This record gives sequence, C-alpha cells and structure tokens, in this order.
Amino acid sequence: MRLCAWYLYGEKHRGYALNPVANFHLQNGSVLWRINWMGDTSPRGIGASCGMMVNYRYFLEETASNSALYLGSRQVRASEQVLALVSQFQQNSKL
Repeated sequence: MRLCAWYLYGEKHRGYALNPVANFHLQNGSVLWRINWMGDTSPRGIGASCGMMVNYRYFLEETASNSALYLGSRQVRASEQVLALVSQFQQNSKL
C-alpha cells in the first residue's frame, strides 16, 4: 500500500502523475482520498493493480483551486491516510 501511495502521489512524468487515471482526476480537482487493500479482486483488478483500488474525492467548493494547484505547480492534494502511507514509503525506501 505504501508503494501504491507513492506511485500515485510521487511518481511523475513531466511533473504530472504517472498514472493516467490519477492524472485525469487530479486535473479535474479531486483529492487522492483513500487506497483500499483488495478493493478489486476481479482477475483484471488483481492483474492490473494487485487488487488495490483508489478513491478520488471531489469537494465541489475546492475543485477549481485543486485543479489550478495541480496544473500550475503540480501539487497533489491527498488525504491524511495517503500522506501517511507516502511518508512511510519515503522512510523505508532506498530509492
């Protein structure tokens, strides 16, 4: 889950999220909200994402500012759960 959080939050291509689904939602002003262990146990879900599923949350009053923040300065808004996983990854990673 820590690696998944880092992949969605920290891995970039030209400054934007490497994952195309993440990039879509973040461009539209969402918050990277939650990572669900075994949220998709279908054969496709296991093959594509080891069964993990991600929730993006849209706070309507914040979508414009979140989108501008992401598109302008490439900053990803994320929940405390995701940020905690990112922090754990960074502390334990040798990358």
